[in-house]
Amino acid sequence: MPQRAATIVGGGIGGLAAAVALHRRGWHVEVLERAPAFTEIGAGISLWPNALHALEALGLAGEVRARGAVEAGGGVRDRQGRWLSRTDNAELTRRFGHPLVVLHRADLLRALTEALPADSLRSGSEVYAVRDDGQGLVVDHRGGESRPELIVGADGLRSVVRRTVWPEAAGPRYAGYTAWRMITESLAEPPAEGAAIWGRGERFGYTALPGGRMYCFATASLPAGGASGSSASEYAELVRRFGSWPDPVPALLAAVPVDAVLRHDLYDLPPLASFACGRVALLGDAAHAMTPNLGQGACQALEDAVTLAHCLDGAPDVAAALRSYDRLRRPRTRAITRRSARLGTVGQLSWPPAVLLRDTAARLMPTRATLRSMTPVLGWTAPGAPSAATKSESH
Repeated sequence: MPQRAATIVGGGIGGLAAAVALHRRGWHVEVLERAPAFTEIGAGISLWPNALHALEALGLAGEVRARGAVEAGGGVRDRQGRWLSRTDNAELTRRFGHPLVVLHRADLLRALTEALPADSLRSGSEVYAVRDDGQGLVVDHRGGESRPELIVGADGLRSVVRRTVWPEAAGPRYAGYTAWRMITESLAEPPAEGAAIWGRGERFGYTALPGGRMYCFATASLPAGGASGSSASEYAELVRRFGSWPDPVPALLAAVPVDAVLRHDLYDLPPLASFACGRVALLGDAAHAMTPNLGQGACQALEDAVTLAHCLDGAPDVAAALRSYDRLRRPRTRAITRRSARLGTVGQLSWPPAVLLRDTAARLMPTRATLRSMTPVLGWTAPGAPSAATKSESH
């Protein structure tokens, strides 16, 4: 029996995870990546327990945890630096089976690429279109064309696969705020806990990376398209906006290299009618791009990849398997996309009475209630695995 073949468009986290999951089930995979190399620059990533369960299904959870950092805890602070809510990583692990792990995106991509045959990774392979020529599926790309049994569109917010196979789908919508991301140099005394500080129409967050470095991010409610294109200019803007914020923000900014600031406007996708069309499936940002307020973008892409491979495992009818994948993934990711958007709206409040009400409500919310509210998001496990939520609501 000939080996089944899949072409995965996009070599980010979701695409590579799907390739690993299919490869380990005996599929021949090729990953077409537009960029000249399989890597990411300048940013950290938070992997919540549900993402670690997905990586566990790929056989990579231990390796990824070894490359990352686990903080004792974190939470949300107000503009004066007072804690509004706290999160205990030990309690996360007890409830959901894994802690929150933070690492550099490039380290996660490295773990995924090392789990694949080198000849399956095709960088510099921009995809122009996906079509059916009457004899089968065709992927037109810089290197020629591919004729796989399965196509997976994992090519991000402005997906070529989505645009050509779902031409009527609505495009990305601006969330109303922009984001800066940066990594500090190694600090002699890094903060013991991470936090997100909520201001008025602005936020600043930080969390630990290995080696004494910190991953920092900031947001501000601004019109789209205002990025200067200069890291030095964006750094100056960060210092202007956040340089007088509570400790440790000034020290963190002082430890950020001036040429290492990334700025991107934030978008999400309106809901799609389906993540599957025949033998073509979408996953990750191509299917359900969301704002980063819950830290779930990459986590959901990893869930997608594991679920997709599970649905295809032993299934003779690829189109039917993809319909099952769609039924499992679309309702969940739609709910999380909405929840992330709502949290972003709350975090970006700027009217002083609304900010006061928000901060007071957050301060009065018991920690256990906050964790329980996250169970629908963090309690996911790979299909067929036992539930990750180890305690009932009564605990």
